[in-house]
Amino acid sequence: MSARRRLGARWRRHRPLRTRLALAASAAVALVAVGICTAAFFVIRYELNHQLDLNLTQSATLVTQQNRDEGPGMVAGECRFLSAPACAQIVPAAPAQDPAEPYLLPVVVPVREVAAGERAPYFSNVTLFGHPARMLTTTFGRGEALQVALRADTVEKGVRQAAWLLAGAGAAGVLLAGLLGYWVSRTGLAPVARLTATAEHIAATRDPRHRIELPAGPPGREDEVTRLAGSFNTMLGELEQSVTAQRRLVADASHELRTPLTALRTNAELLARADRLSEAQRARASAALTRQLREVTGLVNDLIELARDEEPQPLLETVRIAALAEHSVEMARAHWPEVAFTLYIDDAAAGLGLPGVPSRLSRLLTNLLDNAAKFSPAGSAVDVALSTRELTVRDHGPGIAPEDLPYVFDRFYRAETARALPGSGLGLAMARQIARAHGAELTAEEGAGGGAVFRLTFPSNAGRADFVSLAGD
Repeated sequence: MSARRRLGARWRRHRPLRTRLALAASAAVALVAVGICTAAFFVIRYELNHQLDLNLTQSATLVTQQNRDEGPGMVAGECRFLSAPACAQIVPAAPAQDPAEPYLLPVVVPVREVAAGERAPYFSNVTLFGHPARMLTTTFGRGEALQVALRADTVEKGVRQAAWLLAGAGAAGVLLAGLLGYWVSRTGLAPVARLTATAEHIAATRDPRHRIELPAGPPGREDEVTRLAGSFNTMLGELEQSVTAQRRLVADASHELRTPLTALRTNAELLARADRLSEAQRARASAALTRQLREVTGLVNDLIELARDEEPQPLLETVRIAALAEHSVEMARAHWPEVAFTLYIDDAAAGLGLPGVPSRLSRLLTNLLDNAAKFSPAGSAVDVALSTRELTVRDHGPGIAPEDLPYVFDRFYRAETARALPGSGLGLAMARQIARAHGAELTAEEGAGGGAVFRLTFPSNAGRADFVSLAGD
């Protein structure tokens, strides 16, 4: 790249978009205006000269008809004046045949060639009596040429006037182009300017509630800039929801952490004075401290899990759903010995697998089983059923109140009946997030005859393309 091109590129990079657009639009319109004026000048000049050539042709025809028998010499010499008829003279091919009187019009070699038939007739510009003139040299009989000339002052004056008028029109066009370019840049980039101002305001205030004002108009007929502004508003809406959700999560997590941290501090301070406590008091305080540490650890782990939006692709593998359900149920039986867990697996579902992350799917089932056991009275049953389309977990507890049903999967939501039970209100939210990350859907409903039913519906492709048959393994 040459130094000039690099300088031009650097200049363009340092100019605002509005300036560059105005210059580009102005240059385009100015180029068209100048081009039209230039073309008009050449057309006018050609037409004026062509009209003069037609007059010379008519004058030559008239002279030929009126002076057929004339010899070499002047035929007419009135062209000294502007409005006089054409000058005419007959020139022989041989200079020896020239008359004694000098010619009025210039006689050069091409004139002798036309007279001798060696050259075609032609037009030329000459000067007569200090004034511009146009001359036609054509054949006149055998061995002679006819020269006819007319003053060309009016033609040249018309050409000059046309040049000045068109130059003025071109200058006005360039000025108009500049004004139009400035107007186009301001009008066309107005939504972009509003978008930029909004983005800068959001960057300065970190407040995504602002929106770009869109021009009113019929839907579906927006221009590209308006659609860009609409997309930016949509992105701001999503950002506002994300920021609101993040703030709510931080506030809820802070609220949930405050109570166990306060209890941890109390028990830690109590154990710091262990010499004043009895053996039984120290044991109770130590057990409480261990339990509270476990709760805080579980809450922090749940928050970390919820912060993960999707699974990394390299971690995916085919998970045998039946084996995972059996393992989860066995773990739940060990953790909740007072609850009877039953597992039913459809024969068609025994050899099916789901692409996913085993640890996350295991966490999903564990959360569902722990939730069901937590609300199940001692000695009651939790029923787990697996088919090729879904997995259901049902308990026989108090069920879910209709007013609580829409919120059971919200983070930190706990129904009135669950306030006194252990947990942070994150288990079901995490379960739904894991399900959706694997293309499944988790729903809750009231069970027939009481209790709650949680239904995990697998991806519902017609051929079950999301599943891999393991029957041949």
